[in-house]
Amino acid sequence: MKLYIFLFVAAISCNIINAQNTFRAIIKDADSKERLIGATAAVSGTNNGASSDTSGTVVVKNIPDGIHSIVFSYIGYEKHTQTFTFPLETDNSVTVFLESEASELEEVTISSTRGTRTIQNIPTRMEFIGGEELEEKGNMKPGDIRMLLSESTGIQTQQTSPISANASIRIQGLDGRYTQILKDGFPIYSGAASGLGLLQIPPLDLRQVEIIKGSSSTLYGEGAIAGLVNLISKTPTDERELSFHLSGTSALGLDLNGFYSQRFDKAGITLFASRNSNKAYDPADIDLSAIPRFERYVVNPRLFVYFNEKTKLDFGINTAFENRLGGDMHYIKGEHSNEHSYFENNETQRVSAQFSIEHKFSNRSKIAFRNSYNYFHRLITIPYYAFDGSQNSTFSEINYVHTGTTSEWVAGANLWTDNFSEKKLTNTPARNYNQLTGGLFVQNTTQLTDWFSIESGLRGDCVTDYGFAFLPRLSGLFKISNKLTSRIGGGFGYKMPTVFTEESERIHYRDVLPVSGDLNKLERSYGANADVNYRTAIGDEVSLSVNQLFFYTRIESPLMLIPLPDSRHQFQNISGNIDTKGAETNIKIRYKDLMLFIGYTYTDARVDENGIRYQNPLTSKHRLNNVLMYELEESWKIGLEAYYYSPQKLNDGTTGRAYWICGAMAEKIWEHFSVYVNFENFTDTRQTKFGSIYTGTVTNPVFTDIYAPLDGFVASVGLKIRL
Repeated sequence: MKLYIFLFVAAISCNIINAQNTFRAIIKDADSKERLIGATAAVSGTNNGASSDTSGTVVVKNIPDGIHSIVFSYIGYEKHTQTFTFPLETDNSVTVFLESEASELEEVTISSTRGTRTIQNIPTRMEFIGGEELEEKGNMKPGDIRMLLSESTGIQTQQTSPISANASIRIQGLDGRYTQILKDGFPIYSGAASGLGLLQIPPLDLRQVEIIKGSSSTLYGEGAIAGLVNLISKTPTDERELSFHLSGTSALGLDLNGFYSQRFDKAGITLFASRNSNKAYDPADIDLSAIPRFERYVVNPRLFVYFNEKTKLDFGINTAFENRLGGDMHYIKGEHSNEHSYFENNETQRVSAQFSIEHKFSNRSKIAFRNSYNYFHRLITIPYYAFDGSQNSTFSEINYVHTGTTSEWVAGANLWTDNFSEKKLTNTPARNYNQLTGGLFVQNTTQLTDWFSIESGLRGDCVTDYGFAFLPRLSGLFKISNKLTSRIGGGFGYKMPTVFTEESERIHYRDVLPVSGDLNKLERSYGANADVNYRTAIGDEVSLSVNQLFFYTRIESPLMLIPLPDSRHQFQNISGNIDTKGAETNIKIRYKDLMLFIGYTYTDARVDENGIRYQNPLTSKHRLNNVLMYELEESWKIGLEAYYYSPQKLNDGTTGRAYWICGAMAEKIWEHFSVYVNFENFTDTRQTKFGSIYTGTVTNPVFTDIYAPLDGFVASVGLKIRL
């Protein structure tokens, strides 16, 4: 009997043993094909799982016979589930590819490179701001993009008018004229149109923002010495989007925005409209506006036509109409008198039309033609002076893209025309000009090995009155491992002389003489940058990414505004240079629903003027960006932020104070609407607390440089509706 029992138990044991299976898989990055160390594989619905070893191999034991789902996961990657029937037909290892969580970004076309490569495979260093971050920054400043840009490392917005809040963007310590701002690849915010540009671009119809720091002139020509910012608009999808955004501020501001988008088989449409306004606001109680009284209307319709799978067309119009009045608070309220007579009034009309058509010859090649027409008019009025000018400009381009197995070519030609004319209101010679620039460019990106790709470009521009500009560029991408990558690149750039700079904006172009090819020449530059990017997982719930960038740019014979003995001002190419060098550090730590961003920027920007070397004014040598976000998906968003600016040298030789700006926000989200509250600069940091912002009298003030906020603490509440 004992023998029978023993044989029965042994038989059952054999069946149990035979029913236990071992599963082996090699887990790889779907993009780089590199093996992932520490990735997990788990049998769905059980605690049975294992992690991959140094070879990326994971072994899961004791899997019963039957159909089972295996869940593969790794910090920073999308979860992947596959179903297997055990026992397997073979004992060979299964290869599993995991998609990076950034893959959603990679599937979006990176327009600034003109090619088809994903963001992780582009040798040119690219910074990307996507939909969720755009929404968060839109909560803070729904009327313009200043907040969106100034909170990135290496970027600083510089206020040029203390009472009208005019501002420009600085990248890595260089003046605003060295940064090119594009809308869907079109240079519609250049020349005279750059005035008030940052204040008249709402962020709420943007799908993404692409930022390239350092020379980007190979594809985009003049002006992209410090870098470029490409604002990419939303495009229609089969699913209708209808949204509204309403917000009000404690600084007496009101923003009303609406967006509609939908595709109908062969056609699609997007429509953005907004009204942004503010009453004059004087938190320092000095009788001068920190925020002017303004009213702005923006309407941006866009039509898309899909002729077939290979050919598509889109046509859009961007408009902005604004009246902006700053100055003496009594004057703004209509209480005009000899004691209350100082004001600055800006009236602007901005209309631009963009057209593009694209045809694919095959999955590997396509051709595109694009054209834009831009009209910009601005009237500046201050006591006893007025500036009235109009700009008409066009941009045309044809480009061809061919994508091979390991190499991609982009080639094309473009033509700019720029005509500016002003009404003769003073004795200063008119700053009228009629400029024509033609360029040819070619760019190649080649995957030389699995771990190294290179991007080379060459451009030649012929600029009327100023000659020829030769612009080579070279970048390399090193994929050292699935955790460690590096990019190194550099190139040449140039900037055409113009009277529209931060310096002349501060004095409203008063007594500024015109530029000319007889007196002035092109500003030419060269520069390079290198970065290291590291990403890893710490345990099962913490991810860490670190990006370290080093940069250098040098501009030869820069254009400077020089005062003349007769009280006029003239732009001259000085004997010397501007060079800026430094580093940017970006750290991102994620733990469950918490994210911490830490950014540090070191900028050493110096001017060598006729052998005298000094620090470029209005540039913080040290900046800290700190943001802590808690996000419970589709439910809550809560954020804290703190920004530090080190002392800045001012144009009068003095030094401004260091300061911190702190903010907080919270948003509650439901299916079709959300409400939020935002506390911007709740420490109430204001330059008017550090001292007076002007000398002289309130009727004839001479303003000092503005290096810190003037509006102080501003609270806002908002409602977002999605139908």
